[in-house]
Amino acid sequence: MQAPESSTSTRSLGEIVGDISTDLSTLIHQEMDLAKSEMKQEVTKIGKGAGMFGGAGVAGLLTLIFLSLALTWLLDDVMPVELAALIVAVLWGIVAAVLAARGRKEIKEANPQLPITQQTLKEDAQWAKTQKA
Repeated sequence: MQAPESSTSTRSLGEIVGDISTDLSTLIHQEMDLAKSEMKQEVTKIGKGAGMFGGAGVAGLLTLIFLSLALTWLLDDVMPVELAALIVAVLWGIVAAVLAARGRKEIKEANPQLPITQQTLKEDAQWAKTQKA
């Protein structure tokens, strides 16, 4: 003989498993969206740093060009021209150093470990453990 159903219905095991599956699927989608967003931010930082290194490379090339011109004109006999070329070369050297330093800083500040995603995954694991109980 079966006991009569109480006014508060109990969920079947299938319903509970279905709800957990749906919740887990939603959670996974949210984590993937968070990871994509966080990775995009980090890639942007790395891109900026790489751009700075690219600028440093161009500035370094111009430094070599102007230093070469300065040396050529130094071998000639007109002093003001080579002095001007040397000044320009020094300025380009300064630009290259500044761009390289900024590029290095941008790349060091990037954090490809996705700390926010890692934290929410830990929270999700804790939540999943409480669902088992």
